Amino acid sequence: MNEEQSFDIAAVGQYLLDLVKEHGPGLLYAIAVLVIGLRIIKFLQKQVRKACQKSKLEPALQSFLTNLTGWGLKLILIIVVATMMGMETTSLIAVLGAAGLAIGLALQGTLANFAGGMLIILFKPFKIGDLVKMQDEKGFVKAIHIFNTIIETPDRKTVIIPNGAIMNGNITNYSENGIIRVDLVVGIAYEADIDESIKILTDVCSQVPQVLDVPPPFVDVVELGDSSVNLVVRPHCHPDDYWNVYMTILRKSKQALDSAGIGIPFPQRDVHIVSQPAG
Repeated sequence: MNEEQSFDIAAVGQYLLDLVKEHGPGLLYAIAVLVIGLRIIKFLQKQVRKACQKSKLEPALQSFLTNLTGWGLKLILIIVVATMMGMETTSLIAVLGAAGLAIGLALQGTLANFAGGMLIILFKPFKIGDLVKMQDEKGFVKAIHIFNTIIETPDRKTVIIPNGAIMNGNITNYSENGIIRVDLVVGIAYEADIDESIKILTDVCSQVPQVLDVPPPFVDVVELGDSSVNLVVRPHCHPDDYWNVYMTILRKSKQALDSAGIGIPFPQRDVHIVSQPAG
């Protein structure tokens, strides 16, 4: 029994010795390449992070690009090390490819949102603080993330819109040139003096500090309504002042027209009762 155990131990020892002789140099080279490769990858990740910071990319995107660089380079390093050790890598690459395809199909919507986020960051159709309209929602951009964009509507609602939907739809940016036009419509009675009303509303615009002098405010008749002559009032301001200017001009317009004795009509209906003679 002892002789048989000694024989087995000797056989195993000889097998390991032969294995080391056959693959020893390649194994040592592979370990060296693995250690050096990991250090190089760590260095490259730092360089990518610095480049992203200099480009002032969104923090979440900086982290993603840095990690993506590390994952990709480590995968390549594993394949190289496996090849140096004499392993068959064709089947490994095929398995990784199939797994990648399956993951891609499962995350199709998420990847579309990621691609949309990348396009938004690269082409900058809007930026934080801009007044925009997209996906039938109008408001100020509060945050731009990789997968979604957050806007705040005038009534203080927070709307989260997937970036994929944004890039597949229409984007209206009211703040592209750094200024924005405020559109208001004020109705006056048909018997009111139009020129006087236009002058009053123009003066109202000039009294609001946030209204820009250039381009100057525009006031004129835009429509002859059923019960009123409608005047359009179009001042310009900076995007951050939009709603303040909008509401201030509405309030001051009503006060100024009332002071001038110019009425703002409202729809009304006259009912005439006709008595029929008896019999």
